[in-house]
Amino acid sequence: MAHMTRALKEWAIVVDALGRGDQILVLRSGGISEKNRHFRIDRRDFLLFPTHHHQHRDGVTDHIHSRFDALHPTLDGGQQVRLEYVASAAGWWKVSSFEEVRQLKDQHIWREEAVARRFNSGHDEGLYVLALRVSRLPKPTEVPLEDALGGCRSWLDLSATIPTRGARPVLSDGAFARRMAELIRRFEPVGTRVIA
Repeated sequence: MAHMTRALKEWAIVVDALGRGDQILVLRSGGISEKNRHFRIDRRDFLLFPTHHHQHRDGVTDHIHSRFDALHPTLDGGQQVRLEYVASAAGWWKVSSFEEVRQLKDQHIWREEAVARRFNSGHDEGLYVLALRVSRLPKPTEVPLEDALGGCRSWLDLSATIPTRGARPVLSDGAFARRMAELIRRFEPVGTRVIA
């Protein structure tokens, strides 16, 4: 797909971690503004939209605090949002046990308390684990932070069409395959739903 308007809204620090290849997954419950507060995947490919909505320093692990501090002033209070990454959903799991979610702590930058809030915040207790193959856009694009892009929602439809042709994966095929295989190994016993 050469252009996109669909975007997944996620903490700016998490988008940064995805873009650096530090993690390949996001943990989602439904957004308050979404139907039945359920998280749904309606497209395989989408942009990553960094936000400060609900983001806080105590929500990430200590080792990421210096990165958080460096990144936060660049986005705080701005009227533009810089889009740098596009993602493809590689796998999807619904996890109903918090203990299973806790076993992912080495796979992401969220602090356990932040994960617990997400686990308990949707319509049904649990989280959706979404594995993403992330690529860097050939040229970052800034879009206006319009009112329609605010609020507590997972998915956005941008008014701007963002060119994606020439995007390059942030991880090599081998590195991504190893991380993906580890997620599949962890979730296969508890009922895996993998996107083909």
